[in-house]
Amino acid sequence: MGIFALPLDSDIISENQLIETGFADIKLMIKREDLIHPEVPGNKWRKLKYNLVRAREIGEPTLLTFGGAFSNHIAAVAAAGRLYKFSTIGIIRGEELSDKIDGNPTLKFAAECGMKLVFIPRSQYALKESQDFIENLRSRLGKFYLIPEGGTNALAIRGCEEILTDAERGFEYICTAVGTGGTLSGLVNSAGPNQKVLGFPAIKGIWSKSEFLALADRVDQCELLLDYHFGGYGKTTAELIEFINKFYSDYQIKLDPIYTGKMMFGIFDLIAKGYFKPGSSILAIHTGGIQGVNGMNKQLLKKKQPIIEFL
Repeated sequence: MGIFALPLDSDIISENQLIETGFADIKLMIKREDLIHPEVPGNKWRKLKYNLVRAREIGEPTLLTFGGAFSNHIAAVAAAGRLYKFSTIGIIRGEELSDKIDGNPTLKFAAECGMKLVFIPRSQYALKESQDFIENLRSRLGKFYLIPEGGTNALAIRGCEEILTDAERGFEYICTAVGTGGTLSGLVNSAGPNQKVLGFPAIKGIWSKSEFLALADRVDQCELLLDYHFGGYGKTTAELIEFINKFYSDYQIKLDPIYTGKMMFGIFDLIAKGYFKPGSSILAIHTGGIQGVNGMNKQLLKKKQPIIEFL
């Protein structure tokens, strides 16, 4: 699939950084996938990589995808389009946002990258996986290469399978935040036989592994930790914000309040509760997501709540 150059591949920086937990018998490292690229970081690059290759192979110059007001995926697709000379279209949930682009850091960035933003009512957005709806978009907007909301498809999972390297086979636990399940599936597929993958869903609800691992080869090595959503997708609490700020103060690593902050909070809580046996080694995947912090801080300020302080 190497039909065109992917310079990010040759420049990937993904170091492992030791995190002192206060528990001498637990080794915790964080894999800095957030350092891959400032605009297409972490799992967003992993998910987009082979989709970009496929779009170029079939001669499709336009990428179309879906997302909400502060979507990491929308920002990443827009940036990747600019980097690799694709036209991009973002179908945005909520027609009321159409006149608020300048006040929204994510949408403003996407527009500045050249993405055409199409705002639709939430009732229509719910039909985004309907074939009739997709064909209607093609009739309105022309030909395009479709990338699902969140970026998860078989090619995305192939990219996420490349997160783990042979040097990381010694870790007993691999931890990741979970949104659409693509990163989780890729990690499950590539994990060694003695490794357990822990997923921390950012979405509130009772989920089964099969819902998140529809495209994974196996599910027996995976466990979902359902108690760290902090109210659901896009929700946060003062406790979580305080944890994120302290984590940055202690380790100089930025976390986001939607995904990675919740995962790291969960890992520390599980360590304190004795979930991991003495001598365990844990690798936490930093999947990026920092671009959404500006938007979250705006919302927190409106509510007169504590904000993330590292910006």
